[in-house]
Amino acid sequence: MTEYEQKVYGEVQEWKWKLSARSGLFNRLSKKAQTKINGLIPEKVHNALTEAIKGMVKTTLTGSGFTTRKPVYPSPVLKEMDEEAKRKINVYQKTAMIEGAGTGAGGLLLGLADFPLLLTIKMKFLFEIASVYGFDTDDYEERLFILHVFLLAFSSDETRFETLDIIDNWEERKRTVADMDWREFQQEYRDYIDLAKMLQLVPGIGAVVGAVANNRLLGHLGATAMNAYRLRLMNEKPAGL
Repeated sequence: MTEYEQKVYGEVQEWKWKLSARSGLFNRLSKKAQTKINGLIPEKVHNALTEAIKGMVKTTLTGSGFTTRKPVYPSPVLKEMDEEAKRKINVYQKTAMIEGAGTGAGGLLLGLADFPLLLTIKMKFLFEIASVYGFDTDDYEERLFILHVFLLAFSSDETRFETLDIIDNWEERKRTVADMDWREFQQEYRDYIDLAKMLQLVPGIGAVVGAVANNRLLGHLGATAMNAYRLRLMNEKPAGL
């Protein structure tokens, strides 16, 4: 294992430790409040939201497969893969900021349009990161892994703990997760981003809030994706990358 790989190993272990810790009091209280609100929403509304987000994600997954560069000759050097991943994160953060500022400045209707647009950007980004680390997104299992990376980034404690275990033990656990729990997927994602995105609808500050929120959300997703794929490579090749 090279010096750089040893450094990354330490970073990944620290990342896992942070993800395994309980959220702060404010986040836990927010989640409890959101859970109560979700309990008041009629079941048919939950079902409609689940089907809508499932449709959005599946459409994005299909489209991204046609536009993502295939990892025919991925770099065998972890440092080079990480550098390319960081470039991708920077590009997509800028894209998300522009999208958030534009929809945030456009009032309520465009603010609502931000949800599917940002979701598409995030999914396309994850396809690009998978390719950077040498994984073929034409494979159904790789698309399923991408969905779990997304869920890991945007979920509450219990779901995050379980999803981290799935990713950390992917070769064994992937056989037990043949499909996503789409109800959980959409509810965790909505609960995670509700506060930041609601402020984006406020006239006068929507553009600034939209740009800042989208930048942070993409940065968070980027760090999650990088470390998830680093962890997977380490688990597959424990003697060195």
